[in-house]
Amino acid sequence: MANILDIRRRIRSVINTRQITRAMKMISAARLRRAQERALAARPYAQMLTNVLKSLVSRADIFDSETGEILHPLLVKRPEQNVLLIVITGDMGKAGGFNSNILKAATNFLNSKSGKNIELETIGRKGRDFLRRRFKAAEPRKADSTEAPQITLVGEQIGVLKKFDYTLASELAERLIERYTRAEIDSVYIVYNEFKSVIAQRLVVEQLLPIEHIGAPDIAQASEMDTKEKRRALEAAKGAGVSIRAADTSEMDAHAAAFAAAPVDYIYEQPPQQLFRSLLPKYVGTQIFHALLESVAAEHAARMTAMESATKNASEMIDSLTLVMNRARQAKITKEIIEIVSGAAAL
Repeated sequence: MANILDIRRRIRSVINTRQITRAMKMISAARLRRAQERALAARPYAQMLTNVLKSLVSRADIFDSETGEILHPLLVKRPEQNVLLIVITGDMGKAGGFNSNILKAATNFLNSKSGKNIELETIGRKGRDFLRRRFKAAEPRKADSTEAPQITLVGEQIGVLKKFDYTLASELAERLIERYTRAEIDSVYIVYNEFKSVIAQRLVVEQLLPIEHIGAPDIAQASEMDTKEKRRALEAAKGAGVSIRAADTSEMDAHAAAFAAAPVDYIYEQPPQQLFRSLLPKYVGTQIFHALLESVAAEHAARMTAMESATKNASEMIDSLTLVMNRARQAKITKEIIEIVSGAAAL
């Protein structure tokens, strides 16, 4: 049986670990609340921009009346040969299966696109480290490249998720749009964890380019949380002051949707081609910004849940070690009593 002193040291060590995990849970809960508020604050702009584009599409031709060509290259759909995938993960671990699930979804997507040239753009250290071990870094492919199909890592963003703004999404969108316009890539996808509430999350692979349905995300793959994960997230949210319900934005959405459905014939001063050139890049940037905001919120929720489980496991381990220590102490006392009684009987 283990020494009582060793068991006490082990208990103290686990108690210290429990204090750390409990503190990390509360920190993640506070950051989650801020991330939820930030995502909600960005929603009105995104909704109004989407409905402005819907209104424009319903009232203006997207094809040139003379040539029959589409007025903006982002609306042009080409056969997929060169694909770019954006993978959004976290920079830290200790978030349960958050990063591994995203990377698993990315791997499944890569397998589904076998035989095509795939370029990877990573946001987050965990995704960068995982994919860099498996695929080589290379320069972006040219439109007329004749190289054999391969998977390459062409870009990375590390340490940007702690504090970021729309500029990050806008710059990334501009770079993607420029390459898509030059026909260097035929489609752009993004894989991230979509966050609605603590118990309503799903992993999605969403198509960004080409734009096929404005306001309706084109989901290539999706997977929901299972019942066990929802139960763990619910237990973690109970004592952390985090709402488990998605924010009610129905009134806001209805107000924004009224603009697109208004029975008014607008007169546009600029030609539709110029309007699309101005609004569509903002729409792509908004989609990327939305994915970043939701991914950050989902990471904090996953870390809060993981730290709650770690705290619970530490408490159970302390109880188990305390029981072992009490048994060892009782066995030691019993042995000493037996020795005293045996000595007295021998006199």
